[in-house]
Amino acid sequence: MSVLSSPHFHDEAKAYEYLESIVWADGVTCPHCGVTGGRVYDLSGVRTKPSAKNPEGKVRHGLKKCGECRKQFTVKVGTVFEHARLPLTKMLQAVHLIVSSKKGISSHQLARVLEVQYKTAWFLAHRIREAMRSGDLAQPFGNGGGAVEVDETYIGFKRDVPTRRGTAHKHGVVALVDRESGQSRWFKIDSCTADQIHPIVLDNIAREARLMTDEAKMYRKIGRQFAEHGTTTHARNEYVNPKDRTIHTNTVEGAFSIFKRGMRGVYQHCGEQHLHRYLAEFEFRYNTRQANGIDDKGRAVRAVEGIVGKRLTYARPDREQIG
Repeated sequence: MSVLSSPHFHDEAKAYEYLESIVWADGVTCPHCGVTGGRVYDLSGVRTKPSAKNPEGKVRHGLKKCGECRKQFTVKVGTVFEHARLPLTKMLQAVHLIVSSKKGISSHQLARVLEVQYKTAWFLAHRIREAMRSGDLAQPFGNGGGAVEVDETYIGFKRDVPTRRGTAHKHGVVALVDRESGQSRWFKIDSCTADQIHPIVLDNIAREARLMTDEAKMYRKIGRQFAEHGTTTHARNEYVNPKDRTIHTNTVEGAFSIFKRGMRGVYQHCGEQHLHRYLAEFEFRYNTRQANGIDDKGRAVRAVEGIVGKRLTYARPDREQIG
């Protein structure tokens, strides 16, 4: 049986039950007054106003009423799915398709699979990417003296910047990978310079960590602030230090290879205002990959868990609205 044969992918009522089991795992929370575990009433059988398309009105699945503030709500209120006109079944299908596609899935492909318009699929994909964005900086990488790899790369083209030799016309990306935990963090930067990269490294890596970089000069000074700074000289085709085989940046470069294949082969074009959200998508899939013990179903659950407290409007999809 296919994974997409699950009831919550085809039955709207089951879809709401599935979403409620994840979002309200600790009890129903009213998004209006914030009360958890208070008086909540199920409003079954309620329909929308009649229309030409639906003369009897559509059933409002998952509708509830808070006994404290007396307001109605569903599990979608206060999430990136709020005010979405698509059936919840299709949105959950889109979540599974995006999290299970190693290099991503284009909005055109998503539109064909879900049988929706391209603009609908494009905006839905951005909603899901926003759900994937964590922004978790609580725990620095490399605690306990572990190795942390840092590298930068370039992608795409900047608008209104002439194409020339070098990288001034490209978007900069820096990534950190903690070998011990298998976790990564990705950041969009204006340029791959010390002023841009040093604060990211200092904020996200513990001082007792072993810092692993290539031979770039900008890492020499900051490397002295860590327990060890190992480098490899790529200019001499050296990708593993011959004296210490643990000194390399092959892990982060492997993550970059998946990112670039996805951006060039699947998405092809990406505006600078949206790049941070594509980075969140690839960071999420990398951190929840099979090697970390998470399969496609578990990855989908984690993506759905991230929908709470985030909003994204079609008018301004280049930035998130929190709350």
